[in-house]
Amino acid sequence: MPPKGKGGKGGKGAASGSTEAEKKEKAPKGGNAVKVRHILCEKHGKCMEAMEKLKAGVRFSEVASQYSEDKARQGGDLGWMTRGSMVGPFQDAAFALPVSSMDKPVYTDPPVKTKYGYHIIMVEGKK
Repeated sequence: MPPKGKGGKGGKGAASGSTEAEKKEKAPKGGNAVKVRHILCEKHGKCMEAMEKLKAGVRFSEVASQYSEDKARQGGDLGWMTRGSMVGPFQDAAFALPVSSMDKPVYTDPPVKTKYGYHIIMVEGKK
């Protein structure tokens, strides 16, 4: 029973140790980058409208062009971003998402809140 309790795998080292090990497995030291798109809205309500469009099957790039309020309006494409170049909550969400396509996007639901507003994030590639 120790693996489920306080000893073994569930002990002190698991919280920091296993997550670091997982990160290293997913992204080798030289390649901590994601090809990311997002929809940024200052107001939560507008972001939820964009979310409804995505759930209705509208392409991510079309929703981004209509709703996003930043320089990435052209389909929401931010290009390749490296670990450390994004704000904390955005970065955490981006690296946690699986790779997906604009036709069948896997995105953050609920939106991620940062100092810039509310982001709906999808990842097109990892390296």
